[in-house]
Amino acid sequence: MFDLAVLEAWLQFAVRWTHVITAIAWIGSSFYFIALDLGLHRDRDLASGADGEEWQVHGGGFYHIQKYLVAPAGMPDHLVWFKWESYATWLSGFALLFLVYYLGGELYLVDPAVLDIPVWQAALISVASLGFGWLVYDFICKSKFGDDNTRLMILLYVILVGMAWGYTQVFSGRAALLHLGAFTATIMSANVFAVIMPNQRIVVKDLQEGRKPDPKYGKIAKQRSTHNNYLTLPVIFLMLSNHYPLAFSSAYNWVIASLVFLMGVTIRHYFNSVHARKGNPTWTWAVTVILFIVIAWLSTAPMFQRAQTAELRGEALVFAQADGFGEVSDIVTGRCAMCHAKEPVYEGILWAPKGVRLETPEQVARQAGAIYMQAGLSHAMPPANLSFMEEAERRKIVAWYRGAGG
Repeated sequence: MFDLAVLEAWLQFAVRWTHVITAIAWIGSSFYFIALDLGLHRDRDLASGADGEEWQVHGGGFYHIQKYLVAPAGMPDHLVWFKWESYATWLSGFALLFLVYYLGGELYLVDPAVLDIPVWQAALISVASLGFGWLVYDFICKSKFGDDNTRLMILLYVILVGMAWGYTQVFSGRAALLHLGAFTATIMSANVFAVIMPNQRIVVKDLQEGRKPDPKYGKIAKQRSTHNNYLTLPVIFLMLSNHYPLAFSSAYNWVIASLVFLMGVTIRHYFNSVHARKGNPTWTWAVTVILFIVIAWLSTAPMFQRAQTAELRGEALVFAQADGFGEVSDIVTGRCAMCHAKEPVYEGILWAPKGVRLETPEQVARQAGAIYMQAGLSHAMPPANLSFMEEAERRKIVAWYRGAGG
């Protein structure tokens, strides 16, 4: 029978899988329609009155696609809406944020060396920041300032840089970059939910009731869709960053995140230019490579080397006081600290994997759940059992964790 830790692990896996599936669907449709719109031939006088057309081939068949600038003369019998992908991606992402960072706040969300606050306060700041981001962005877009899209994008970038720095002053490095991704993804999904879809419904209603739709609704929706197009790649990077301490544990992690947004622009500019038949700007790849090299340099200049000196509390304190902890701590430091250390001694390991250090009893107590799952219930750690952890030692880890009520 599964215990709570196993159920929680599988729940996280299920939600993460759902998040990846829906994100693939959303990103795929978003990229496709942007490429389609840019590639339309608009220099043809089409009998249908469409603004442009394109012929495509895929899967053994040919597709003839036309786009109407505002709307067709009449409402089609069947209209496919692209919306669930965005909604499901955000909902599953927030569920994952709750499961990993709110429920596991002492381990992943709060770093006492950054800001020593209770997990519930950090969670409130997290939720408030996501709402704040959308409100500010939407206000600027609807203001006169937002009439100039280039000016708007520059200001949006400044806001993202400010949020990148701000998050690193509140959360752990891992949580800071993840939250910057969630902050951006919330803007993207809210664009679909609060702007793009409502505008499309207005156009549909006008068609159904025999009115000529106002082109402004399509223009606004296209602006938000274009913003989403340029923000997608940085969001993917930030969501993956929690697996790479070189990204989130650097002293310059907020600068790294800021440069990632520029890489997203250069990469998308290349593809958008090619799809629009406006040349082949290969210089964008050179700029992207240079930015990536700068990021790689910043990641080690220098790494955070904070000692875990804050007083144990909550679950970590319970595990530290449980029967068998002393023996388990010795097992873990003996079998795992060769890699999970400030200065790993195992050949080829330069930094502690995922930023996890297991050199002291306090660090072991904080990682109780991960140790139980990775080395107790499974043989995932040590990898290939390189340090020869014995089955009896694994059983002691399990007994200690369960004895503490885990």
